[in-house]
Amino acid sequence: MIQVEHITKQVQDASGVLSILEDINFDLHARQTVAILGASGSGKSTLLSIMAGLDTPSSGSVRLAGVDLFSLDEDARAAQRAERVGFVFQSFQLLGNLTALENVMLPLELQGRADARARATEMLQRVGLGDRLQHAPKLLSGGEQQRVALARAFVVRPAVLLADEPTGSLDFATGARIMDLMFELNREAGTTLVLVTHDSAIAARCERKLRVEAGRLFED
Repeated sequence: MIQVEHITKQVQDASGVLSILEDINFDLHARQTVAILGASGSGKSTLLSIMAGLDTPSSGSVRLAGVDLFSLDEDARAAQRAERVGFVFQSFQLLGNLTALENVMLPLELQGRADARARATEMLQRVGLGDRLQHAPKLLSGGEQQRVALARAFVVRPAVLLADEPTGSLDFATGARIMDLMFELNREAGTTLVLVTHDSAIAARCERKLRVEAGRLFED
């Protein structure tokens, strides 16, 4: 499903060239659950952004379902993301001027789906927010906002879900409920899940564990 080949990422700072990622290589198969672990600043979120085609590497390639993302222009990469990839972020990334229902409808509308409202409503009911459809994000708790984000990610039935510290803004109990829901939805959808975390207990729930240390990748 995903092939990461010889990815490097370097940036220029005041002291010279800073190497963030160095020769990263791994393959992920359909339906796998994979945790990417690492300390803050280790490069794990940068790696996730490159896997999504949101950030560009200094060298190397990422193939998503056989398509080399960095052989495409930005519009074509965005089209691949819209078709195949769902995202869940630590900061939720909901649009504040839209209701919960409209946030979940948005990716479906971008695909031109005529049934966007019905599918979004069903998905919000699935995550326990059937009575919050018309609420703006500011009227929802952190856990409710993350459930809206999960509904938005899974409503397009993505081949791949990329989650970056999805419980980082939540208290322990709420975060545990969100992770239970994420893994449950993932099993139902048969999605390849790539989860960036620093939490070893969350990582233990995944089939594979990859660790980024000082820009290099190791498999636990």
